[in-house]
Amino acid sequence: MADIISHPRGRVTAARERAQAQDAEPVPASGSEADDIIELLFFAYRDFISDPDAILADFGFGRAHHRVLHFVDRHPGMRVADLLEILKITKQSLGRVLKQLIDSGFVEQQPGALDRRERLLFTTAQGGELAARLREPQSRRINDALAGLSLEARRQVAGFLLAMVNETEREDVAGRVYENERPRP
Repeated sequence: MADIISHPRGRVTAARERAQAQDAEPVPASGSEADDIIELLFFAYRDFISDPDAILADFGFGRAHHRVLHFVDRHPGMRVADLLEILKITKQSLGRVLKQLIDSGFVEQQPGALDRRERLLFTTAQGGELAARLREPQSRRINDALAGLSLEARRQVAGFLLAMVNETEREDVAGRVYENERPRP
């Protein structure tokens, strides 16, 4: 059987190898195509968060701190209620993380202009610097992955990720991501 190639995951047909080498439609290695994509997402996420995790460890922070810093830095003046809705965590969990970020000088909260009960969140200069430091290796990884892709392929990647969002939230997410920026994919 000259058409079978040894592969760490088992036996892979030469046809599959040729299809992938020619940028043809990928042929799933085993199981369904979705199984392969699930596994790729796990590995991509693992590596995507590894650099920020190392940076956060120096501050005694975790991934929840990273998410809060990211959204507060990207959307200055966001309400605590909006952050709760985005992160889908309890008030208690967010309160603990926010307290640590505020006490450490990375985030500040201010009362709302119209409703003084609202708490609006902003990164401090120190918080903005940390958010940028966390974003840098992730941006580099994304830019490297997109480097060889056409503009249309880049739009397809963004469209795929947006399509992974629950349908009931997709429009809201797209609005948040693309507010004051380029048109949506």
